[in-house]
Amino acid sequence: MILHKSYLTIALVMLVIEIVIALFVHDAFLRPIGGDFLVVILMYATVRGFTRFKLYPALLSVLLFSYLIETLQYFKYVEILGLEQFKFARVVMGTGFSWIDMIAYTVGALFILLIETKFNPTSSKWNTL
Repeated sequence: MILHKSYLTIALVMLVIEIVIALFVHDAFLRPIGGDFLVVILMYATVRGFTRFKLYPALLSVLLFSYLIETLQYFKYVEILGLEQFKFARVVMGTGFSWIDMIAYTVGALFILLIETKFNPTSSKWNTL
């Protein structure tokens, strides 16, 4: 199994931050927007931690997945799946489409791109092996 400890450490830290935000923050900015920004970093670090995907394939996959989930929220997929009565499902899967969320995912991806290219500028960005 492929394990990249630095990415998995980042993923674990992001997961803890996301849980703390979900449980204790009830504002109009950090929870809805900051959480979406951070979840892209969490998913990216997880993908990089468990796979051989390089920057661009991992980042593009995470961003497209985020867009897909947000789009499914527009179609009320939590209700379609019959999970609306479960708070955990509503929090994790989301229940309402928002263009602001799409922007937060994009800004999170751009942040990752900036950090990865600044701190690791010579690594292959496309190679998946």
